[in-house]
Amino acid sequence: MSGSNSSFPAAAKPGAFDQPLGLTVHSMPVPQQAGPDAERTKRGRWKMLAVMLVCAAPVIASYFTYYVVRPEGRRNYGELIEPQRPLPSVTATTLDGKPMPLPSLQGQWLLVSVAGGACDSACEQHLYLQRQLRESLGKDRDRMDWVWLVPDNMPVREPLKTAVSQATVLRVDAAQLAQWLTPAPGHSLEDHLYVVDPMGHWMMLFPPGVSSSNAANVRRDLERLMRGSAGWDKPGR
Repeated sequence: MSGSNSSFPAAAKPGAFDQPLGLTVHSMPVPQQAGPDAERTKRGRWKMLAVMLVCAAPVIASYFTYYVVRPEGRRNYGELIEPQRPLPSVTATTLDGKPMPLPSLQGQWLLVSVAGGACDSACEQHLYLQRQLRESLGKDRDRMDWVWLVPDNMPVREPLKTAVSQATVLRVDAAQLAQWLTPAPGHSLEDHLYVVDPMGHWMMLFPPGVSSSNAANVRRDLERLMRGSAGWDKPGR
């Protein structure tokens, strides 16, 4: 029994456990101690927002300049479409019958005409002017496609196919096309040229009767569009 006293020394001292327990209280972190991390997070968010604004600024500035800031004496020959109308989600077909979604044309400026496959003299005049206007843009011509939308199933003459080999020619259902493009009162879709921006929005309508005599007015509007979008629009899709 002599070993029991050495195993529990506190038993030889009555009252040893009667003393109050000593507890060490560690202070909790106060909110101010997390300040540097919170401040860094806040600064990071502001920097990210600034980068986003810098990236978007050229697009915003070009559209603001073209649509809002209009110096005295400057007039557009074409009519600006407000609100702009996006390319409809319909599937067109190429002349050889291959399907092509109309929204796939996004990514380039588009100079558009509408005419049946038989293509009368007015249609031929528009196609000729589209090609000439695009070429007149010089170094910016690769930023614009000329497009012929055919709203019927009439065959296109072989010589005409050769003449429009550099154009995008698509057959589109007439009813679906009419839900997107609208002519001026008293006119038909075939009477106009249309401009679609690289984001796929129809944004300008040229007056009926565009010909070689007034094509310079159309060219001036196209050149303004090219200059206004030079900071964010590049050739190719």
